[in-house]
Amino acid sequence: MILDDLHVRIFADGADLKSIAELSRNRFISGFTTNPTLMRKAGVTDYITFAQEVIKIVAPKSISLEVFSDEFPEMERQARRLAALGQNVYVKIPITNTRGKSSAELIERLAGEGIKLNITAILTLAQVKITAAALSGALSDTPAIISIFAGRIADTGVDPEPLMREAKMVLVNRPQHQLLWASCRELFNIFQADKVGTDIITVPPEILKKLPMVGMDLSDLSLDTVQMFDRDASAAGFKI
Repeated sequence: MILDDLHVRIFADGADLKSIAELSRNRFISGFTTNPTLMRKAGVTDYITFAQEVIKIVAPKSISLEVFSDEFPEMERQARRLAALGQNVYVKIPITNTRGKSSAELIERLAGEGIKLNITAILTLAQVKITAAALSGALSDTPAIISIFAGRIADTGVDPEPLMREAKMVLVNRPQHQLLWASCRELFNIFQADKVGTDIITVPPEILKKLPMVGMDLSDLSLDTVQMFDRDASAAGFKI
């Protein structure tokens, strides 16, 4: 199968526990991520209870859980609390707070103490370099994920592939620091991420549902499309 030839690892991105449980049994899913926006959309009201449940569901696969304070001391406290919940937890730290102040000092401190991090909301090469410097300053072999929101870059009309290639070069010879393609918009992004050497891509469940289409004959897909139109027109009872 084509997916077996991919080097990029696929992480599922979401907060619905039923969907996560189903995907945890999928051999093509290597890990999981979530964030406060996805959790709110899924109706999560108790963060710690949700975190404890999802950690057990996905184990031994990893789960990235995000802090939500805008103040660095509280962000640090939350990071320690989340990290203590399980060995498979990566703590998501935004590259800046809402006022644009860099999280570099906090990243360096937490990584230096052995806390696995997922640095999130990165959109520029400068932010990649700041993150890399902070992780290097930690003098630690602690694993970390550097999440570039390639989908959001594409939303601005800019091709994210050149930035992903440059970011990979910044992280060269750092096997413990993984590059992640975030905010996936379509299934083809998985193959783009693989082509540029990205280590991980996060994919939402609605796109993961399309995985069975990978490698499908396009003539068969054309016929399937025509049949879909026919079924829907009949079901609607259209007349002209």
